Amino acid sequence: MSQIEFKNVTKEYISGVKVLDDVSFSVEQGEFIFIVGPSGAGKSTVIKLLLREESMDNGQILFQGKNIVEILPSEMPDYRRKIGVVFQDFKLLDSKTVYDNVAISLEVVNADKKDIKNIVPNVLSLVGLLDHADYRPQELSGGEKQRVAIARALAHEPDVLVADEATGMIDPDSADEVVEILEKINSLGTTVIMASHDQRIVDKLTKRVIKIEKGKIVSDKKGGKYRA
Repeated sequence: MSQIEFKNVTKEYISGVKVLDDVSFSVEQGEFIFIVGPSGAGKSTVIKLLLREESMDNGQILFQGKNIVEILPSEMPDYRRKIGVVFQDFKLLDSKTVYDNVAISLEVVNADKKDIKNIVPNVLSLVGLLDHADYRPQELSGGEKQRVAIARALAHEPDVLVADEATGMIDPDSADEVVEILEKINSLGTTVIMASHDQRIVDKLTKRVIKIEKGKIVSDKKGGKYRA
């Protein structure tokens, strides 16, 4: 059983204009996948549908064998904790320290204080920022902010980490550091799905590449390139 399956998924925002058009692909546990394509191709829509932030018009999306449209509202918080998300613009709270920006994701689900004190240093260490725990976002570089965002996404020990243009607002050296962390997380067993415009990163890593154009998958290759 695949971890994630998109089966003939179609999504329209404007009647007759298909942002996703009969899209099918599967993701296995522990894979590292790039989803690439021009702006407006449908990459972000794939992520929004997977997170149940939006609903599809046709088709099915299965997560660990369960059709996600059948997930009850009461089950949604648990479902979303299984999928960590890292955004292009970090979404950090400027008034909070690095430590608190990670801790708050656990506090909002009433995690035990003892667990929080164990988890937060562990994930900050994983992304190389334990010594920045007392810093505030305005004291960090763009790459460091993104690493905090990754730590926050990892706090719930998700099965899948989704990175939506995670290198889009940082310099190439910082982007390389972020991707190295994503590779490390993947090596520990977490599935990584990265939507990206960054041809340099995609070509450098030679992972599986799913390319979307005009709402359709036009290629799906292991060891692929951005423009293959």
